[in-house]
Amino acid sequence: MAEECSTYLFTSESVTEGHPDKVCDQISDAVLDAILAKETELAAAGYIAPNGQPADPAQVRCACETLATTGMVFVTGEIRTQAYVDVPGIVREVLRDIGYDRAKYGFDCETCGVINAIHEQSPDIALGVDTSWEAQHGCAGDDPYDAVGAGDQGMVFGYACNETKTLMPLPIYLAHRLAERLAAVRKDGTMPYLRPDGKTQVSVRYVDGRPTCVEKVVVSTQHADDVEHASLKAALVEHVVEPVLAAEGVELADDAEIHVNPTGRFVIGGPMGDAGLTGRKIIVDTYGGMGRHGGGAFSGKDCTKVDRSAAYAARWVAKNVVAAGLADRCEIQVAYAIGMARPVSVMVETFGTNKVDEAAIERAVGEVFDLRPAAIVDGLELRRPIYRKTAAYGHFGRELPEFTWERTDKADELRRACGLA
Repeated sequence: MAEECSTYLFTSESVTEGHPDKVCDQISDAVLDAILAKETELAAAGYIAPNGQPADPAQVRCACETLATTGMVFVTGEIRTQAYVDVPGIVREVLRDIGYDRAKYGFDCETCGVINAIHEQSPDIALGVDTSWEAQHGCAGDDPYDAVGAGDQGMVFGYACNETKTLMPLPIYLAHRLAERLAAVRKDGTMPYLRPDGKTQVSVRYVDGRPTCVEKVVVSTQHADDVEHASLKAALVEHVVEPVLAAEGVELADDAEIHVNPTGRFVIGGPMGDAGLTGRKIIVDTYGGMGRHGGGAFSGKDCTKVDRSAAYAARWVAKNVVAAGLADRCEIQVAYAIGMARPVSVMVETFGTNKVDEAAIERAVGEVFDLRPAAIVDGLELRRPIYRKTAAYGHFGRELPEFTWERTDKADELRRACGLA
């Protein structure tokens, strides 16, 4: 609908690391990272478990879910590993790093209860991942990538556009930068009366499909009880909103509205204010609603879960299509069947912004990218303990060394495959 209009507002939101849902995402991914790190260490030492199973990070399976509420964290899910990790210790470390270290903030990492209800992965699920449908039916041949099946059925989407330097939509990109800045000024003492919980929201004016300015900004942040609203708003505009927009070279509209804590008060926050749950911020995690979403959450899942690994790969594909200059916007859909190695479908959508025939782009994607789960894992090096970093401020659009799916290393190959120099 928006593409049919000459002008429209598009809004995306982000949340800080202290938001209760993001607390849970970070705990789930910290557990996954600890397991991957320990399993790798045990494998290097040649460890063999009493059941005869050698330690091997390729055999780790993790689907870790976390619930946080007043004074309590509940960790559950299905995990297969030869490693032991201290789950309560991991929970307390994450909470401490976020800043929930005093009872007056609504949550205290030292005194909160931690319940560990993790159990083993279902062998019925493991069957199709460990030995794919292709391998079971004699279709795999000698290709090891055909021997590993997808961890579940489902579809994933990847998206990229040329609105920002990291090829992300501008609204979600700015919302993340504001959320990061909100946490930074709390932690560095610039605004010591801020507390960990917070949210940001940005509305961008588009004209003829291109972003022109920011018209509305919303910042909601937990704060100390004795802070006056007027002074809080002035400080947030000075130390958060204006520096972020200036750094990104984005203009505020002449009649722009900046709303800070619209209710007037945000003292009770974090898991005390709202229960948190892993996987409830999937639009924050991806493209802020600008691109479609397959519905699967990321955090707490190991790389055999295509909800996560294939979504990362789809972003990799879309970003390289745009980086190659083949389109201004690109969305990739990839779909899988549980236990099968090869995707059941791959779709390329460029929204009429393609510079070459869209069918040629789709053929080039098929030639350049191998979207079988095991190939994705190897291509993006996804068996490393890198996931806690992804769990706040977006899985996409941050070009950190660990975020291999943000590389544009396939752009030249795509151009050649499309017959371009």
